[in-house]
Amino acid sequence: MGCFPCAGGDSSTKRSSKNKRIENNTHNDQSNTKTSDTKKVDPCNEVKVKKENVQDAIQPSVVEFGEKSKTSGEGGPINKARTFTYAQLVSATDNFKAAYFLGEGGFGKVFKGKLEDSDQIVAIKQLDPDGLQGIREFVVEVLTLSMADHPNLVKLIGYCAEGEQRLLVYEYMSLDHRAHRKRLDWNTRMKIAAGAARGLEYLHDKMNPPVIYRDLKGSNILLGEDYHAKLSDFGLAKVGPLGDKTHVSTRVMGTYGYCAPDYAMTGQLTFKSDIYSFGVVLLELITGRKAIDNTRPAAEQNLVAWVSYLHMILLLLFRLQKAARPLFKDRRKFAHMADPVLEGEYPVRGLYQALAIAAMCVQEQPNMRPLIADVVTALNYLASQKYDPLTNPSSRRGSRGQRSSDEKKLDV
Repeated sequence: MGCFPCAGGDSSTKRSSKNKRIENNTHNDQSNTKTSDTKKVDPCNEVKVKKENVQDAIQPSVVEFGEKSKTSGEGGPINKARTFTYAQLVSATDNFKAAYFLGEGGFGKVFKGKLEDSDQIVAIKQLDPDGLQGIREFVVEVLTLSMADHPNLVKLIGYCAEGEQRLLVYEYMSLDHRAHRKRLDWNTRMKIAAGAARGLEYLHDKMNPPVIYRDLKGSNILLGEDYHAKLSDFGLAKVGPLGDKTHVSTRVMGTYGYCAPDYAMTGQLTFKSDIYSFGVVLLELITGRKAIDNTRPAAEQNLVAWVSYLHMILLLLFRLQKAARPLFKDRRKFAHMADPVLEGEYPVRGLYQALAIAAMCVQEQPNMRPLIADVVTALNYLASQKYDPLTNPSSRRGSRGQRSSDEKKLDV
């Protein structure tokens, strides 16, 4: 089980101090307005749960949410997460043997396991038993995934809340953790981006109530067979604003480099906060760079800052201002933006379009960012345009300096 590798990450290593979750306690965890009508069930609140009450907190909340969804005539099916004993999961992982270790995240280690009663291969996340924040995330993740049902969201099979132990049991993503170090071609990158976008669209537009992910980043996108992308790690998820509400006021939590600047500054969480994070992930896929990379020169350490001039590209692509067209012909900047690992094997037009989508997502003003449905439409199109370097002209210039026919078409 692992994330995509093109930003140089390795799921089996711990995060650096610069690439960590951020939390600001200066904002109260509350909605921006109080409702006077029937009490809403908020299964994704920053719940405070005592260790001994974790088991009791999960099932009633799921049942209550299900009843509310039925009453409103909306909402999807409630998935029944199985309850495991700690002994069952010890047996499944051969006492958490090192050979079964898959990786480590911010709140626990992940092991491969095999359930004795069904021979099903699973992934088991073991949370730090002493982490109170981990307990809160544990409950939120169980509740969120119990409500969710989508091919681009990781499936929760069950959980264990026994004594001091907190474990989550997921479907096993078949891509070996070593495989995602391999070079990803352009088609695969667009497929991953489109899949992640569809998962986010489900959270924003199709869940009831809608959910803000709040921690979208490359390491939370798991890859299965044929690089099928699924979003994972929903511990920071929160129910989005309902009705005519525009935002939810909450503590600032997320991962440095992916957190939207407006949310970081004000604590006002919106669906557009997720869009910004998605834009950073898309830039990672395109450029092969990390969101924050302190090994690079100062001007290039922040990925979004490095590509800030992409706003001008948007104007050129979508408004086609004649006065700006000469600037658009400077293709050296665009080639510099593509991941060198691709070795020029990408469609020029597709690169421009992918950069334009990313640029829209990371706009500083949240109202300038697109809706996730529009992002999905654009990325589904890019993912459907299969690029074959053997039959299509390369983005690289030939030895005689001729441009490809794809480049020439963009001069209109």
